[in-house]
Amino acid sequence: MTQETALTILKTGANVFLTGEPGSGKTYTVGQYVSWLRSHGIAPAITASTGIAATHIGGTTVHSWSGIGIHKHISDDEMDRILENGKLVHRIERTSVLIVDEISMLDARTFACVDQVCRKIKKPDLAFGGLQIVVVGDFFQLPPVSRTDEDPAEFAYASSAWQRADFMTCYLSEQHRQDDADYVHLLSSLRSGTPSADVHERLRSRYLGDRITDCFPRLYAHNVNVDRVNDEKLSELPGDAQIFEMETRGSKSHVERLVKSCLSPEFLSLKIGARVMCTKNHFEKGFVNGTLGDIVGFDEDEGHPIVKTLNGRTITLEPMEWTATDGSKTIAKIVQFPLRLAWAMTIHKSQGLTLDAAVMDLSEAFEYGQGYVALSRVRSLAGLYLLGYNARSLQVHPEILEVDAEFRARSMQIEEEFAHESVDRLKQVQTDFVIGCGGLLDTVNFVPERMAEPKVKKKREKKTATHDETLALFLQGKTIAEIAEARSFAPSTIFAHIERLYMDSKIEKADVEKILPDHVVRAMAEIKRAFEASEDGKLAPIFEQFGGKYSYDELRLVRMVM
Repeated sequence: MTQETALTILKTGANVFLTGEPGSGKTYTVGQYVSWLRSHGIAPAITASTGIAATHIGGTTVHSWSGIGIHKHISDDEMDRILENGKLVHRIERTSVLIVDEISMLDARTFACVDQVCRKIKKPDLAFGGLQIVVVGDFFQLPPVSRTDEDPAEFAYASSAWQRADFMTCYLSEQHRQDDADYVHLLSSLRSGTPSADVHERLRSRYLGDRITDCFPRLYAHNVNVDRVNDEKLSELPGDAQIFEMETRGSKSHVERLVKSCLSPEFLSLKIGARVMCTKNHFEKGFVNGTLGDIVGFDEDEGHPIVKTLNGRTITLEPMEWTATDGSKTIAKIVQFPLRLAWAMTIHKSQGLTLDAAVMDLSEAFEYGQGYVALSRVRSLAGLYLLGYNARSLQVHPEILEVDAEFRARSMQIEEEFAHESVDRLKQVQTDFVIGCGGLLDTVNFVPERMAEPKVKKKREKKTATHDETLALFLQGKTIAEIAEARSFAPSTIFAHIERLYMDSKIEKADVEKILPDHVVRAMAEIKRAFEASEDGKLAPIFEQFGGKYSYDELRLVRMVM
């Protein structure tokens, strides 16, 4: 299913399970839906199963939002305590849409508790009290966990609350992260549960052995390894560390949860030469969550850290905000430089990131899906460097293989049904939903007519339309970063659009040459020679040959002008 179709289904007010492989655009689609809701005066409750995931989407944990805390069973006394919290009751009463991200890590019992609270406060006879509930995630990724004194955790779909919600499954099928067809095949093989001998051969070909590189972040299964590597590497650098303390605002409990889940630390220790990773998106400045670089100095006026990214851009960082929200209200805020030491990080904290390259030690992987999450962080096989892996790191939960086939089949059925819905019918359902939520109809963006056309024709028209929108902005003189921000796409997607527009002769070679970064222009002859010596002109071998010095997008531009 395309993102456009999923977005149309979301706008009808149906309960939706939004899923798909890593890089398929789940977060982007939810972001588009949230923007649409807010533009009509509807404030959704944005939550996630973990604090880290909640920080990524600017929300709070579903445990905190619903008032259940750590409970996986709500007694009568506990329900009374929740109902006595007037602020919490009012919050749920005024909510029309509940979004829960990273649903794979939410225990079925916790999911049932959220349903129980919503029904108690709103409408007892309706799932989640009549809220539109949108659950987002991929069950092939990290599963729920339980404490040693608890019964084993179960996936959320095993809950009776899941059955009552009667979700429409939207299984996104497009790939926006990996641009290496062979690597996409490798990840799909892992997802099938039966990785072939070819997969093992390819993974072993990425072994580093004793040749550990500090050029890219290392991913480990355990925190102890991450802390050890980052502390050792920082201490090896000369001079005293500059320490930046996080600023906080809000109630102690909310702030503590936000601090704990933020990728930037409360006390950020930096030295010149430190390898760092950006933890926020700032397209105007030219960095995104996952951009890697080195500290090359500190600003003389403010003492702000100066980072030189791996693609040669020098950026002076400024403090940025992370917030936790309750509907339209901000309940906690922290301010810190969007950086963290990046010699190493845990696989758990890497979930949601996109990296050009990474060094991974999967030899201590202990959970289903852990290796799959790590491997799917990078764009291509050329960006993967392995220190080792064990059998568990390549295993996906056996239960998921069967239910995933059901999710895919259900999604295809729903997509077919919506393809034959009349425009007037979809328009009316959307209108009723906005009115039912107490929203405003003035600026409702009704479903485009192409949604009612046959699937093949619809897909072709969508592709042409999205490229032409990029073309219009490009011809206005907008930069790639500006176009990406205006269209809410990743810069890599805009680069792909530029390549297609060039191949279709809608832009000229001179137009492409204008957006080549200076450091690429200076190395143009050398890069061209590498492409000319290449058998197939693929990007991954060239990227590897230069050790990540030039990004995939920059190499794509050079290939175009050749």
